[in-house]
Amino acid sequence: MNTNNYVITPQELLNSGFGPRTTAVEALGDVNLEGKVVIVTGGYSGLGLETTRVLAGAGAQVIVPARTPEKAKAALASIPGVELETLDLMDPASIDAFAERFIRSGRPLHILINSAGVMASGEAYDHRGYEQQFAVNHLGHFQLMARLWPALKAAQGARVVSLSSKGHRFSGIDFDDLFFNSKPYSKWLAYGQAKTANALFAVELDRRGYSDGVRAFSVHPGSILTDLARHLSEEELQAAGAIDEQGQRGYTTYNDEQKTIPEGAATIVWCAVSPMLNGKGGVYCENVDIARPVEPGNEGQPNQPGVSPWAFDPEAAAKLWTVSEQLTGVDFDI
Repeated sequence: MNTNNYVITPQELLNSGFGPRTTAVEALGDVNLEGKVVIVTGGYSGLGLETTRVLAGAGAQVIVPARTPEKAKAALASIPGVELETLDLMDPASIDAFAERFIRSGRPLHILINSAGVMASGEAYDHRGYEQQFAVNHLGHFQLMARLWPALKAAQGARVVSLSSKGHRFSGIDFDDLFFNSKPYSKWLAYGQAKTANALFAVELDRRGYSDGVRAFSVHPGSILTDLARHLSEEELQAAGAIDEQGQRGYTTYNDEQKTIPEGAATIVWCAVSPMLNGKGGVYCENVDIARPVEPGNEGQPNQPGVSPWAFDPEAAAKLWTVSEQLTGVDFDI
């Protein structure tokens, strides 16, 4: 790993010309992805499905790994040429097996989009004793990226997009009690910690990977009603304005935060392919632009735009990387 020439990309607006109403197709523009290989975890539902549709439509060969391939097959039936694979991010053996199959194919990996995840789920742990949201949202993707590293490096110019969220505002990383052994479980603190981890993952991966042509970004897509919200109660959805006048799930209005699925996928696609981001990385993005740091005093307020300081702190990112190696058993020095 050679980081001597690494320059941190400022966490400040590029004035991209896009905004909260930009769709994924508009963010793609005229980018041609013929010959590019893309993996989208969670690429068969919600934002992941829209991301898959748009990138495949631009000519990319998209691989969608899923825990239940038959369910994914039905969702992806209208998108020609997508490859379906098996992957369970809660199962380290499944991660290794999927990555090994891909590496054996001999293909480079130009874009890895870590879109799969869980939000505000009940208290649950994997067989290692790791809290579910942290295990799926962060550790599973960390291990997946590490196992796919030879293919990312072989692309000679790859991007990794990590799905974070404004939910990172709920919590930084509690390195002293990652898995709620000493404090009561809170689904929102667990979610916030996992989403902060997604952002910090991009910070440190970008620093480590840039000399091999691998750049990383984290994304807040906006508030979009997808299956990700399946663990939320009717009361929580009402508080979020996500119950329409007929009592059905659905925003009655859309603002800068609340988006349609095509709008929610826009920042993901932009980070994956936009030439505006050439030579940049390690930043948290929203509304199809690099996000500003939050205003002082609003760091923990989830309804404010921007990114909290604990989600782009390079020291916390480096520490999380070391802890992630220890927790996954992945000795990954890039």
